Amino acid sequence: MNCTITWSGPGGMSFHAATGSGHLVNMDGAPEGGGRNLAPRPMEMMLVGAGGCTAYDVVLILQRGRHQVLGCSVEVKAERASTDPKVFTQIHLAFQVTGRALPAAAVERAVALSHEKYCSATAILAHTATITHSVEVVEAP
Repeated sequence: MNCTITWSGPGGMSFHAATGSGHLVNMDGAPEGGGRNLAPRPMEMMLVGAGGCTAYDVVLILQRGRHQVLGCSVEVKAERASTDPKVFTQIHLAFQVTGRALPAAAVERAVALSHEKYCSATAILAHTATITHSVEVVEAP
């Protein structure tokens, strides 16, 4: 994997990332740090990556188990250290998984497998943060 990050130049703290898979992502800083709040912060992107990685795992595990999963969302809330480097110290992932006749135990197992075995993003973040999760299973109409 690779990516190239390029600063937009004087007048802000905006950066553009080009990923090895051919996608573009913008990042910006907060106004108090010289940014213009035009895009997510780099640390927010880390949380986006972790939430996306684990959601991907959960959906894939449930599909492979032949469960009828129709939706999956993860709300990620995090706390950071107050001193530099301001690493994440607490991360909570709240999963909401929607399906038909979807066993709660299967969803819990999928989330556990993601965190214990498959999700490299949360595995990396677990070096500095305590990671917790909650699961809500919603029956589709």
